Amino acid sequence: MGGQNPMRVAVVGATGFQGGAMARLLAARGHRVRTLTRRPAGDRPPLPGTDFVPGSLADEAAVWQLLEDATHLVVTMPLVYDAERVRGYATALADAALGMGVERVVFNTNTRVPQASTTVPAFETRRIAEQVFRDRRLPLVVLRPPVYLDNLFSPWNGPGLVNEGVLGYPLPAAAPVAWISHRDLAEAVHGALTRPGLEDRAFDIGGAVSLTGPDLAAAFGRGLGRAVRYVPLRPELFERGLARLLGPETAAGVAGIYHYLATGGDPLLMAGDDGESADALGVSPAPVEEWVTRQPWQVWSNDTEDLPA
Repeated sequence: MGGQNPMRVAVVGATGFQGGAMARLLAARGHRVRTLTRRPAGDRPPLPGTDFVPGSLADEAAVWQLLEDATHLVVTMPLVYDAERVRGYATALADAALGMGVERVVFNTNTRVPQASTTVPAFETRRIAEQVFRDRRLPLVVLRPPVYLDNLFSPWNGPGLVNEGVLGYPLPAAAPVAWISHRDLAEAVHGALTRPGLEDRAFDIGGAVSLTGPDLAAAFGRGLGRAVRYVPLRPELFERGLARLLGPETAAGVAGIYHYLATGGDPLLMAGDDGESADALGVSPAPVEEWVTRQPWQVWSNDTEDLPA
């Protein structure tokens, strides 16, 4: 499989930020893309070249319709952290993928996953889904990203960054993190779909280098053209703010990752792998400074004349 012919790709999660980046890149490269959604037509994100199937992962008929005639499947699970629900979603997808003879499945775990079992649902539900896919002997490639740069271009980070030079995030300042963008994640997905010989492999993908909090602030400072300092946020405060946006159950699931990292018991979980995964997938993640310069930070600025457009 060399990626020369157009693929018919079912992208689970394309109405979200990560899956949306994947769907847009695949469609822009001439592949046919289809996704599931429960949203009405007027409430869907702009995804040129993507067809929508009404329904959810809990609807077995909709899942089979999603996979009808698909040659490839890309899965990013929703922000659901109930083990049995995720097992059910993964089982429905695996059964449909097998039934339709899908050539390759790429599973984005949405986070790194510790080697040993934990009590953190955000890790363990993704471990469950991966195991379901492996037990069904799907032609599987697993991508395990660290933390997304796009999390920092947000209403709760942007204003502090551009107006006060403060970069706050719920990670220990000393933790090395191979920050990656949604765009580079999409490039990695494309590589995982098209490069030969990757079945049954898992990749701890990430950015070009691992950065501590102060390193990240320095990179942002170079990109923004101003001094930036890193402030580690307390995970419980982060969770409290997230709950107002996503609800307490989902916020607890997401924040569980940061509570775990705050213990310091697995300090290299989000670090890079010296470029091994990028080489295998044929991708070259952009430096953080480059990503920073591409974002329209002026939307958060009190003085747009002082920032590059």
